Amino acid sequence: MAVRITYFVHGTTIDNEQEIATGQNPGELSKLGMQQAKALKDEVADKTFDVMFCSDLKRAIVSAELGFKGVYEIIQDARLRECDYGEMNGKPGQEAFAGGKELRIDTPFPNGESYKDVEARIADFLEFLKQNYNGKHIAIMAHQAPQFALEVLLRGKSWEQVIKEDWRKTGDWKPGWEYFVEDSLGKAQI
Repeated sequence: MAVRITYFVHGTTIDNEQEIATGQNPGELSKLGMQQAKALKDEVADKTFDVMFCSDLKRAIVSAELGFKGVYEIIQDARLRECDYGEMNGKPGQEAFAGGKELRIDTPFPNGESYKDVEARIADFLEFLKQNYNGKHIAIMAHQAPQFALEVLLRGKSWEQVIKEDWRKTGDWKPGWEYFVEDSLGKAQI
């Protein structure tokens, strides 16, 4: 048995449009972001989920509700939050990520988290899913760093590889990425 995950990223925010590193600030969806969130239900109409989990940050909650409220139960979970950029939450992206995101794999942002800290949160969440949702299809609405962690944990990629291959660099967005959580982390299939 396995847990099937369809992973969604929240809609575009005003911060995204202004190249601001929102981090664990709430974040407001832009007009485009609201349209994207509303369109998701139709874009994945061929899929059925047992439940949807979302980050407890506003931009993920609003995206999940605009797309799926009344269709699926939506459960907020703080483990799905974006990386805490600490003093860099809300700063321009060039300042927050000066020197590259690779510098924050092991070293936390000032008064914040490292990407490995996010990986630990997501690993804990995946264990929770394995114990409570085995054989189910789960939808997740969250952020960049939690998706990076899924790529590391479930597809065996390095953090450097995940950062380099980030779909945001190429505009290769899609309405949901598929992951499978099997008996042991790191042995999942795409």
